[in-house]
Amino acid sequence: MAHGEARGRLRVLELVHARPGMRILDLACGPGTLARRLAAQVAPGGEVVGVDLAPGMIELAQAARIPNARFEVMDIEQLSFGGASFDAAACGHGLQFAPDLGAALREARRVLRPAGQLAASVPVDTTKDLVWSLLDDVVDRWLGPAPQAADQRSTRDAVSDMERFRQAAVDAGFATADVESIEENVKWPSAEQFVSQFAGWWFYASRMEVIDDDRRQEFIDEAVKTLRVSYPGSFETTGRNHVLFAVA
Repeated sequence: MAHGEARGRLRVLELVHARPGMRILDLACGPGTLARRLAAQVAPGGEVVGVDLAPGMIELAQAARIPNARFEVMDIEQLSFGGASFDAAACGHGLQFAPDLGAALREARRVLRPAGQLAASVPVDTTKDLVWSLLDDVVDRWLGPAPQAADQRSTRDAVSDMERFRQAAVDAGFATADVESIEENVKWPSAEQFVSQFAGWWFYASRMEVIDDDRRQEFIDEAVKTLRVSYPGSFETTGRNHVLFAVA
């Protein structure tokens, strides 16, 4: 986030407008990246509850021992909280994983108090620039085609369309909803730094799990070498997010 890669998620923090004493739900919280900032903002007297379907993510979040925050393994389509339990909800790059977007949004609406706010950012696929095209050529040679999650296709199509995303929130029971498009232009100092980062992003990291450590290093070395040919120094990448802001 400090590097500038997360303008969409930073916008979520702005829209939630966390204040002391608030109780905020962090949906698909991952290792607690947003929860850490939100928890500092709701002190004193507030609480952040982070939920994620991946036990490993919850373990990481719990290990961070973030004051004013607690974490539970939970499906965002089937929240175990009572109705009107939270003042606000945040989701940083998580809704696109929900097989049933409507169910996830209805659950978020159900647990929000009257006039409670939901802010959620999702990454949107765009026409890739040369940096990504070069990298994908290497990835496809070493790791093969990316797995396709068929049960998420309708959700990804919906969140990629600003009006459909907005309407999904209205259909879920929110009184008002709006969607913004947020551009991310990130400057990278070197090919090495870029590759070291992308190797940890879920889309690529999940595909790297199928190869052993030696082959993984060879793949990383080739990715760096390939990018260096076109980008011997610093370079930029461009991404886009759709950010939903809905009021119960």
